[in-house]
Amino acid sequence: MDAIVPEIRIAQTQPQSQPEPATAPAEVAAVAAPVEHSAIRRYLLARGNSSVTDGVFKVLMLLCGLSIFAIVALIAWELIQQSQLSWHAFGFKFFYSSFSDPTTGLPSYWDPVNNRFSALPFVYGTLVSSLLALVLAVPLSVGVAIFLTEMCPKFLRGPLAFLTELLAAIPSIIYGLWAFFILVPLLREYGNPFLIKALGWTGLFNDQNPTGLGYFASSVILAIMILPIISSLTREVMTAVPHSQREAVLALGATRWEMIRMGVLRNARIGIVGAIILGLGRALGETMAVTMIIGNTPSISRSLLANGSSMASVIANEFTEAVSAMHLSALIEIGLALFIVTIIVNAFARILVWAVTRGAPAQVR
Repeated sequence: MDAIVPEIRIAQTQPQSQPEPATAPAEVAAVAAPVEHSAIRRYLLARGNSSVTDGVFKVLMLLCGLSIFAIVALIAWELIQQSQLSWHAFGFKFFYSSFSDPTTGLPSYWDPVNNRFSALPFVYGTLVSSLLALVLAVPLSVGVAIFLTEMCPKFLRGPLAFLTELLAAIPSIIYGLWAFFILVPLLREYGNPFLIKALGWTGLFNDQNPTGLGYFASSVILAIMILPIISSLTREVMTAVPHSQREAVLALGATRWEMIRMGVLRNARIGIVGAIILGLGRALGETMAVTMIIGNTPSISRSLLANGSSMASVIANEFTEAVSAMHLSALIEIGLALFIVTIIVNAFARILVWAVTRGAPAQVR
C-alpha cells in the first residue's frame, strides 16, 4: 500500500500597503472651499489688458503738465504782440526817460493827450513801496517764525500758525478797504506828523500830504499782506534744519538765543533770503490794495509821504479808459515788464528755498 504524501500549499502573502495619512479637517476644508478674492483683486482679474488705458492716462497727464508752459508762453506772446507799437516808438527809454512840459518846463512822464509815455514814475513807485514793505515786514515775519518754531508752547502753535496763514487768504480788496477807512486816517492824524517831527530832517518824511495816502501807507498795507508768505516759508526752512545742529550748539554751552542764531538761522539763511525774495515778488504784483492807497499820481518824489503810483495801479486805473492805440500799447508794455520781473523774482526765490528744504514738507512742531 502506497504511502500518502500530504500536499503542502504555500500561501502567497502580498505586502501590506502603508495606510494613507489622515488629512486634517482644516486642509480638507481649504481644498474643498473656493478661494474668495477681494473686490480689488476681482476687478484686476476682470479688467483684462490695460495697456491702452495706461497709455491714454499717460498722454493726458503729460498734456496737463505741458499746459502750464503753454499758458505762460501764450500770455507772454500776447503781451509782446500788443506792446509792439509802444516798443517801436520809445524803445528802452520807455523805462527811464522823461519829457519836458512845454507850459511849465517841469518833467512830464505820462501824457496820454500828446501820446508821450514813460514808465519811470511807475517803476519808481513799485520799487519804493515794495522795498519799504520788506523793511517793515521782514523783522516781524522772521520773529513770528522763530517764535512758532523754537519757543511757542505746543497748545498755541497750531492756532497761531493758522491765524498767520489765514492772512494770506484775505482778498486784497478787503485789505484796501481796511487801509482806506482805518489805516490811512490813523497815519494822517498820528503816524505822519510823528514821522515828520522825528525824521523830517532826512528829507524822506517832509511832505505835508493832507490825504494820508502815498508810498508809506501803501508800504504798510503791503507789509501786512506779505507777512504770512515770508513767515510760513521761513518756518518751513527753519523746520528743515536738523535737530542735531541745535543739540550740538546747546551741548557746547550756548544759550537758547545763541542756539537759534548760530544753529538755526545760520543754516537756514539761504532759504530765508528766498522767502524774502518771494515776498518781494508778491509785493511787486499787488494791485487793488496799492491802487486804493498809493495816491495814483504819475510823479517822482523823494518824500515817502507823497502820492505816487505803481506799475500795477496804473494798469488797473487806465486800461479801460485808454482811447488811443499808443496809450493802450504803453499800458501793455508796463504789464509785460511786470510779468517778466515777477517770473524772474519768484523763480529765483523758489530756487533758494528749495536749496535748503530740498522739497521737505512744512511742519509745525
